[in-house]
Amino acid sequence: QVQLVESGGGLVQAGGSLRLSCAASGRTFSSYTMGWFRQAPGKERAFVGAIYWNGGSTDYADSVKGRFTISRDNAKNTVYLQMNRLKPEDTAVYYCAAQLYGLTTARSNDYNYWGQGTQVTVSS
Repeated sequence: QVQLVESGGGLVQAGGSLRLSCAASGRTFSSYTMGWFRQAPGKERAFVGAIYWNGGSTDYADSVKGRFTISRDNAKNTVYLQMNRLKPEDTAVYYCAAQLYGLTTARSNDYNYWGQGTQVTVSS
């Protein structure tokens, strides 16, 4: 069982930056591939990116490539989403998710554990 808690959301102007954190409970965090998803009002939840359980690889949605970076600190049981050059269309609730020894899949159904989400609002 893994519990996930996101933090770091807020209001930022277009072009600005935010760093989201996702803190995980449990001793086996390093065994989990971690994903970030987002859901804008009236839209389905969408894949943002993911980092492999061993930290060896990352994948990103085309819409955020070159602007967002995912990293993890297994000693702190935390995964991060650094978001730069933010755009109004990045406004959404951002969720982190975990899957045990999973691939960096974009399918939300592949992830077993989810956080409660954190709101990111980008003003124009």
